[in-house]
Parts: sequence; C-alpha cells; structure tokens
Amino acid sequence: MASFQWPWQYEFPPFFTLQPNLETKKKQVAAWCDLVLAYHKHHKIFNLDVKESQSSPLFNNTKIDRKLSTDAIYSILEELRVKGNIEWTDKTRAQCLVMWRTPEEWGNLIYRWASGCGMTNTVCTLYELAHGDDTKREEFFGLDDWLLKRALRTLEKQRKAEIMSFGTSEGVKFF
Repeated sequence: MASFQWPWQYEFPPFFTLQPNLETKKKQVAAWCDLVLAYHKHHKIFNLDVKESQSSPLFNNTKIDRKLSTDAIYSILEELRVKGNIEWTDKTRAQCLVMWRTPEEWGNLIYRWASGCGMTNTVCTLYELAHGDDTKREEFFGLDDWLLKRALRTLEKQRKAEIMSFGTSEGVKFF
C-alpha cells in the first residue's frame, strides 16, 4: 500500500485552528472534510472514535506540533454528517461510522463486479464478497459488514439482488 499523501494545508499551522472569517472557515472545513474522507479511504477505516482521533496523525501533526481541537473536530464531523458521510453510533457522539462512498455507490460497484464476472443468477456469501479471492482487487474488498449490507439493500430496492440467510451466514443473489 502506498503511503498516504497529505494535502499541502496539513503542513500549514493555521489549518489546525478554525478561522474566524466565515468564507475562510467554509473552505477550511471543506478541506478538512476531504482530508478525513481521503484518510479513511486510504486506510480502509470505517469507524472513528473522537477521543482516540485527537492523538491520531489525522488531527495531530507532530511534525509541526499542531493539533486540531475537540470542538473543531466536532465541527468537521457535523459537516460530514450533514453531507451523509458519517453517522453517529451513540447519543454522546463519541464514535461514528465513516462512509467515503454512499451505500448506493458501493452497491453500484458491487453490482458492476457481479455483472462483469457472470455472477448474476448465482448466490455468494457476504464473506466471499468482502473477503474472497475473487474480490481481492475490488475496491469493496474488506468492506465492513454493516456497510456491505446497506449497499446490498440498495440493490434489493432496485430489484438487482436479494439478501438471503442460511443458518449462521448470509448471502446475496444477484439478478
């Protein structure tokens, strides 16, 4: 895996302090949102713990000795929530799910793969989809179970797939 490429702002100390000018702040928050999504996508991370993230490289640049405040982190996460890229998993807003693609976009990628591989009218397990040898090169490889199921539900609504349960495992049939 290639190393993550930080944007130029990450080396700019004022980037770590939300700016008072409204227009500047909008651009800054947008840049932070892009950074959060790119970082999670690159590392294939689907969860964020606010407390832990304060000391992670994402919000803490030790090279320039700058750290984003908790309030600023919450401002960025709120913007991502409004855009539909995160969902809080608890009422205290301590942890959230991160989606750099919507479930619909993931569903389309999965369906494109299934159609291209001749998997229509066949059943495969959710494990095979997310961790199988046939999907190792696909972007959805390693997708967390909760997001995989949401993606497949979008395909069910479009009548392109059906999620099935058999005993302790689940599968999907593509149409």
